[in-house]
Amino acid sequence: MTPGRARLIIGTLVALALGPGRAGAQSTLLGPICGLRPALAVHGIIFGLTDTENALANISGGVKQGATLQGVTTATLQIDTGKAFGLPGGTFYVSALQIHGSSLSPGYLDDLQTASGTEASDATRLWELWFDQSFDHGTADLKIGQQSIDQEFIVSTNSALFVNTMAGWPLVPSADLYAGGPAYPLSALGVRLRLKPTKNLTLLAGTFDDNPPGGPFANDPQSLDAGGTKFNLTTGALTIVEADFSTRLAGYPGTYQLGFWVDTGAFPNQTGPSPAFRPYNDSLYGVIDQTLWHKHGSPRQLNFFARLMGAPPDRNLISFSANFGLTLTDPLPGRPNDTAGIDIGIGQISGDLINRERAQADFSQARPDQSAPIQGTETLIELTYQAQLTPWLQLQPDLQYIRNPGGGIANPAAPRQRLQNEWVVGVRTNLTF
Repeated sequence: MTPGRARLIIGTLVALALGPGRAGAQSTLLGPICGLRPALAVHGIIFGLTDTENALANISGGVKQGATLQGVTTATLQIDTGKAFGLPGGTFYVSALQIHGSSLSPGYLDDLQTASGTEASDATRLWELWFDQSFDHGTADLKIGQQSIDQEFIVSTNSALFVNTMAGWPLVPSADLYAGGPAYPLSALGVRLRLKPTKNLTLLAGTFDDNPPGGPFANDPQSLDAGGTKFNLTTGALTIVEADFSTRLAGYPGTYQLGFWVDTGAFPNQTGPSPAFRPYNDSLYGVIDQTLWHKHGSPRQLNFFARLMGAPPDRNLISFSANFGLTLTDPLPGRPNDTAGIDIGIGQISGDLINRERAQADFSQARPDQSAPIQGTETLIELTYQAQLTPWLQLQPDLQYIRNPGGGIANPAAPRQRLQNEWVVGVRTNLTF
């Protein structure tokens, strides 16, 4: 993206932000579309169309400085089979993605915690295709089909505010599973069971193909399944189990999650070249979303979130990841629908890999000033403000600081030096048609 185009886009968005905060009561840009939407809704048919665009720039450090514009348009179709076909309790769902533009992280940052959750290769592809049937008055339901598990598992409601990828789908599965796991922009065939034994407890369990494109571990995941219709079932199985418990702490609501996943595939050995792969993999995780304060008679409230994940260091690039922070709704006078927040993300390179790199450096007897950097921990700090300009348009300025990018990988322009710390600035728009 040229500097002139970036200035034009950002200038337009700023002009919108300085304009009126409301533009009618309709929740979508196109509204009822001459009565078509309510007519379809009577028969249980709901069509959705959203667009997210990210104008981001690396202004310091990293591989190089520059700006990109990248986004995704998502189309969804949901059918209530009870209203549409007289089959109560069923939901049919299909979604598709149109991904476009240039991602910032690969060419400019080379970091672990990539700058935007929409980053992916250009494509028009199927995303999800499933059928969900509820039982026992909604206390249980079973979903079968092509699923993107980041829509239900390891989800933090408050963390979802942020632009950085790892605020959505965490770093451990992104780096340690085949193709990053069945998560955006990928999905996998599988089955998911949800139980609600009590009002405050929800149990989730699912088994999915662990490798959506079906290629080797280190591969380009989208190129092997460009349209999202490969429906691979020839590799390992990924089983994930999660318990979600809702409660009140000091009078304020909170949700606490504990889960784990197990993958039957083979994973790269981080301790040495032989054997090249180790069988099976697993991870344990916890998620907290807790309200800390709520102003009486006002939408203003302060929320805390945290997600921690660990994985065995002998077969994973990332052995520990975490993100935690605060969000504040109604942060400014007259802006009850806005949200501001701070997110801190941590990615720890496997200790076994670090020890191997150190042993190799000692064996080669290389001088410290001539040896390649040894990896460690990458830290992210993100500040963001999501402004609800209209019910169907959000504008979100964003600032990210990445310390020790890639955990301390070498700078391709100076292989004996680490990548310098990075500053990323930009803006995201979310539009609902």
